[in-house]
Amino acid sequence: MDRFSRNNYSNTANLKELMTAPPMTAEQHAAINRKRNELRRKVEELRELRNKDTDLLHSV
Repeated sequence: MDRFSRNNYSNTANLKELMTAPPMTAEQHAAINRKRNELRRKVEELRELRNKDTDLLHSV
């Protein structure tokens, strides 16, 4: 079982809860997207640093 199919049901909600919840505002959506992008950039920077470090170790 791959890692994506394991977490399929970790965030479940009843249909009634979903349908009666107020919609997200544009400001909330923008804040969530900014946070997600910031986290993705940090992960990418760390991955690049790790790759750069391993390249330096192998070139010596």
